Amino acid sequence: MRRGIAATALVASLALAATACGGDSGDKATGGPVTITWWDTSDATNEAPAYKKLIEQFEAANKDIKVKYQNVPFAEAEQKYKTAAQAGNAPDVLRADVGWTAGLAENQYLAPLDGTPATKEIDSFNQGLVDGAKVDGKLYGVPQVTDALALLYNKEIFAKAGVQPPTTWAELSTAAKSIKTKTGVDGIYLNPDSYFALPFLYGEGGLMVDTETKKITVNDEAGKKAVQTVVDMIKDGVAVKPDYTDGYNNMQAAFKDGRVAMVINGPWSTADDLSGKAFKNKDNLGVAPVPAGSGGKAGTPTGGHNLVVYNGSDAPHKEAAQKFVAFMTSAKSQEFAATETGVLPTRDDAYTVKVVADPIRASFKNVLADSTARPAVAGVSDMFAEWTKQYIEILKGNTTVEKGLDTTADKWKTNINSLKEYSVD
Repeated sequence: MRRGIAATALVASLALAATACGGDSGDKATGGPVTITWWDTSDATNEAPAYKKLIEQFEAANKDIKVKYQNVPFAEAEQKYKTAAQAGNAPDVLRADVGWTAGLAENQYLAPLDGTPATKEIDSFNQGLVDGAKVDGKLYGVPQVTDALALLYNKEIFAKAGVQPPTTWAELSTAAKSIKTKTGVDGIYLNPDSYFALPFLYGEGGLMVDTETKKITVNDEAGKKAVQTVVDMIKDGVAVKPDYTDGYNNMQAAFKDGRVAMVINGPWSTADDLSGKAFKNKDNLGVAPVPAGSGGKAGTPTGGHNLVVYNGSDAPHKEAAQKFVAFMTSAKSQEFAATETGVLPTRDDAYTVKVVADPIRASFKNVLADSTARPAVAGVSDMFAEWTKQYIEILKGNTTVEKGLDTTADKWKTNINSLKEYSVD
């Protein structure tokens, strides 16, 4: 998750850029409908079918607009969009990770949406998510889905081991050992991607950066304690030694098969979880807040996606794109997506009785109440890419926690333009 783009993917991005819309010609000029392109970065198997159904509903209600749908792999989408935008041929609408919005806006790739049809119901949205889509006071994205990391666990295994969902990392270690002893199942699999280290960092009261004091803080005492906790869990056998080439998918496979009792993951994973043999009975999937750190406070990152509009589109395409964004982020559309795929709405009026009747979504809604937004700085996805390189080296034992985090901080200051003015602890 949030990895850098490979060279082969960059070459592919040039080909995809050539097919992007950003000003599909011939529609209005010939009296036909405006055709806009949407790059959807959702899961192609578990989420995309629901969004395709919503497109059909939108087109039925808006005969003068056609939507050209393209599902773009999440890991490649940000760089592909930048390449297309630089070529003046980006899609009219992009489903952008919340961490991309500031950087794309600062590069002037995104159109401001204040006062447009896309934001006519913006007061109905979670205002924290709305604020996260603003740059210099202007709104550049409409929150489509949100998420937060939680502790997902196998209730049947927990019952056999006689343990309860842990509320601290220390309790989790004890529970994991009991699970291994009594059931033979491994306790927890921790994805070796730095985004998944945030619950440990936030649980120690730490931050990646302090935007008020302009300091890089990932390598302060809280950061060192957080990462040391992960190192110790793997070293002590509490956590499975992860696969460092495809950690996420290996984690998912182990959890779905019942070979591991716990993972840290978000609501986007639950449709995939429920496809596994361990969760043929949906009620077997438990969701709890991430455990707390040594200070007794838990912390989880807020994630999600915004729908953004390409600044290079002409006026007819921008207007059509704004209408499409308004439809896709409406309460009715968000309710549909939530019930079809398990994603979490970004507006309170979309948490209908039907949505919260599902115990998994209801549990994640509670988790969101104590979540922490990622730093609102341009290039945050590049920050995770740099951190993950060092995080993996730390977990492998190739470098110390202190040296790995210091290197991360130095790389951020050197390589991330938005952090060049920050000081390093």
